[in-house]
Amino acid sequence: MKILVIAQMYLSPFNKNDVVVHQLVSELRKLGCQLKVISPIPWTPFPIKYLSRKWQAYSQVPSRMTWDGIEVYYPRFLQFPGGLFLASSGKRMYAGIRKLVEEISRDFKFDIIHAHYALADGFAAMLIGAKYNIPLITTPQGSDIDITLSKNRACFNAVCTVLRNSAKVIAPSAQLQTKLLEKIKINAELIPNGIYAENIFAGKSSLGEKYKGHTILLSVSQLIPTKGIDLNIQALAQLKNKHRSLHYLIIGQGELKNQLIKLVYNLNIQDSVEFLEQLPHEKVMEYMSVCDIFCLPSWQETLGLVYLEAMAHGKPIIGCQRQGVDGLIVNGETGLMVKPKDVDSLAQTIDFLLSNPEKAKEIGERARKLVLENYTWEKTARKCVEIYRKIMATHG
Repeated sequence: MKILVIAQMYLSPFNKNDVVVHQLVSELRKLGCQLKVISPIPWTPFPIKYLSRKWQAYSQVPSRMTWDGIEVYYPRFLQFPGGLFLASSGKRMYAGIRKLVEEISRDFKFDIIHAHYALADGFAAMLIGAKYNIPLITTPQGSDIDITLSKNRACFNAVCTVLRNSAKVIAPSAQLQTKLLEKIKINAELIPNGIYAENIFAGKSSLGEKYKGHTILLSVSQLIPTKGIDLNIQALAQLKNKHRSLHYLIIGQGELKNQLIKLVYNLNIQDSVEFLEQLPHEKVMEYMSVCDIFCLPSWQETLGLVYLEAMAHGKPIIGCQRQGVDGLIVNGETGLMVKPKDVDSLAQTIDFLLSNPEKAKEIGERARKLVLENYTWEKTARKCVEIYRKIMATHG
């Protein structure tokens, strides 16, 4: 079968961290699917490309690349800074990619369109599907439901239009599946994201010697407001006198880095916090293998792969209630949940794990078993293929 994938958040020179869709596409390819990927990039005419480093980086993305044998196209479309006119972004994306789709369709008669994000990707894909009479499958993300739906009535209608015109809606987390049903009465199929079991670090790391005598709290994320890194720092300040060996490692880059460093110094815990920048994936896995607790109290998360990866290393994880990780975690069994944006709840939860090491170990072991049995990319891809086949069989 031939699949046309539309995913603005795809692996690119601009952002090499957007690997989720690429990993799914790679696994689908192993199962015999033929795929083409369109990853629209904002158009950056003068002087827009000088607005920020992000917009300048957009301007440097080539029109076409191959990643691990997968052909990816990066056509331009008109997108306004700051999310302005978001409701109509799908129409503008369609205008930017329709000629490319025509060219691709001459030699690649796709059977299914799979869009990741409802707006703008899904809306553009919906218009393409209508033009070519091809069924659409949409995988919305947390921001579609938590942010875009409530932005304004036009955005709400745009998202609903996409999902109600999709042959199938896939929810990448149990929590998002619940929200889709509650907010817009969409019965989505749950197909969670996964990991590659072979990426789990199983060797002996020199990091163990480096951090000998320390209890390691680890976060891996972009340094942006919604990730809750500042909450971890404040919780550490509360716990430092009780747990003197506690050492917080932060892997990632982002707009808040300088503010976070300032917060660390203001709280006088600079000896207990270490910023490690962005690291290669295999090095991140090594750090996960030596940490004691993985904590990312993000309040805007679909189902972050870093949670799954930490769990696969047998680590107790801490996430936020009513986010993507909620539904993956059974609180107290395979991880621990905290209230969003609540430092006291977070500090108490970290303290519980540090004060009960045997319980923390049991939670980590159950988490590892859960992930390896249910959350691998092979299982995710096979479930997608089943849906593709069912849709193709019923499509007139």
